[in-house]
Amino acid sequence: MRSLRSRLSALWLMLALSGAATAYLLVESFQQSSEARVGRAQDLVVRGCRDIADRYQFFVSGWRGAPIDDRIKHDLIPVVQSALAASPGVEGGIWQAEHGSLAYAYPTYEGTGPKTDLPAAELSVIQQVNASAERSGHPATTENAGRSQTLIVHACPLRGPLQNVTAWTMTRAATAEGPAYTHLLTGLSVLALTLLGSAIWLAFILASWSRRIAMIESALGASTAAADLPQLPRTGARELDRLVDAVNDAGNRLAAERERATAAERLAAVGRLSANLAHEIRNPIAAMRLKAENALASPDPARKSGALEAILQQVARLDALLRDLLAMTHASRPATRPVDLAGFLQTTIETHRELAARRGLRLRMVVPSSAEAACFDPAQMQRALDNLILNAIQNTPEGGEIVLAAEIHDARLLFRVTDSGQGIDAGIRNRLFEPFVSTRADGTGLGLAIVREIARAHRGEARLAPVSTGTSVEISLPWPPS
Repeated sequence: MRSLRSRLSALWLMLALSGAATAYLLVESFQQSSEARVGRAQDLVVRGCRDIADRYQFFVSGWRGAPIDDRIKHDLIPVVQSALAASPGVEGGIWQAEHGSLAYAYPTYEGTGPKTDLPAAELSVIQQVNASAERSGHPATTENAGRSQTLIVHACPLRGPLQNVTAWTMTRAATAEGPAYTHLLTGLSVLALTLLGSAIWLAFILASWSRRIAMIESALGASTAAADLPQLPRTGARELDRLVDAVNDAGNRLAAERERATAAERLAAVGRLSANLAHEIRNPIAAMRLKAENALASPDPARKSGALEAILQQVARLDALLRDLLAMTHASRPATRPVDLAGFLQTTIETHRELAARRGLRLRMVVPSSAEAACFDPAQMQRALDNLILNAIQNTPEGGEIVLAAEIHDARLLFRVTDSGQGIDAGIRNRLFEPFVSTRADGTGLGLAIVREIARAHRGEARLAPVSTGTSVEISLPWPPS
């Protein structure tokens, strides 16, 4: 599923693409507007040059020619003025290759007073365009695009008694000024501010939500109770606070239900323990009562002596049962210290080697090749492993093998006792570590329960490990211990 970050990023990307498209359309619109202005300016200079040619033809009609002097130049000026009077922003004149400018006029000039001097900056361009039109005998146009305007100069040949005469017109088309340019700058500025504001606002929202979500994650991760939900702090965001309130409410209900379930489980466990304990105690008491009644009824001293010995055996059985029960219910806090794994496992396995040899079993030990000193209570852990090894010896047929192994896997220290016996019946696998659950008729069923309590005291767990044949019981402890 997509995150809030990706959704906001996608929204900002769409805004950026929309802004880019809008900016492109604005620029294209401005460029087309500039091209339109240049096109209109071209039409003006062409039309102005044509008007000069028409009025020049009327001026020289019936005239056979005369030397060019100041009088002729003076008379030609009104011709140009009248031709360009209706062309705003267009200046022009009449040109001859030998004498240069014969007449010049700028009737729509917006400055103070009439403009009568040729533009000195554009004089070379005017001369070139007139020379080109005179040589080709056809109109000629040149455009010089600048940063803010385009200069357009047009020339057309004139027919009449004067030789090599051309008319020229000139105007300037603004490309970076005027209302269109102002609209473009305004539109781009508004667009840039909109995108920048959107980016800042989305970044603020993203950072704010990320910070609040990180606060919730930190509160959840800092919980010390593995099963209970922590009380989450309110974030100040209405939507998140509704979620926080729902989680806190669910946590309160879950804690209350867990307390009730724990109390019920404890009562059920006490009931099962009481029933099993009563069963375990009743059998020896019944045996002792029967032996005592037989001894009282018999005059044979030997029979009385045998009855007393049987009664003492049942008392010893009850004593062992109570001792194991007290060991399970009053497990002391482990005194952890660094322990050499190889030496500890060697000592543990040697204790049972003679019993295993009498039953025809092989004992084998597996130690990690390179392991630091482990940290646990060696006395309690040896007692747990002793119970597992004794169970394995009692449930493994002659010729079998028992393996005591230790390994470090996924930040856990694992002790594993594996035998090659018949395995555990499926009917009691889920209850194997409960008190008074045993696979042997003569067993008390407290050995594995003691193993589980020792593992829990070390903040670990005891469980059955999956194997293809036989039985494997595993004690898992934290590594390294905190």
